[in-house]
Amino acid sequence: MTQTLTLTWTTVCLLDRLEPDRGVAALVDGVQIALFRTADELFAIDNRDPVSGAYVLSRGIVGSRGGVPTVASPLHKQVYDLRSGHCLDLPGVAVARHDARCRNGLVEVRLRQEG
Repeated sequence: MTQTLTLTWTTVCLLDRLEPDRGVAALVDGVQIALFRTADELFAIDNRDPVSGAYVLSRGIVGSRGGVPTVASPLHKQVYDLRSGHCLDLPGVAVARHDARCRNGLVEVRLRQEG
């Protein structure tokens, strides 16, 4: 599978609305995403937990494992690398990762989709 990018960035919220080390859910071009702010980075992944199928990752526990920023699913506690979307507990399991940035105090997301 290849990944494709949407060409446009979508404004989601003001950066000040994101609390560090907490997730929020947002709807971007019809896709539920989970958006996270750490001390110095922004991350966007699909909100759907690939193990349970529930849209809950935005309510996961943000942390790190070996210096890797992570989120743990609130349901079954699988841990996902926020940079790549790969599950660190179950080989072959991953959640889609999207691009996130801050411009002029606004958080923007650009979707990546498997194609």
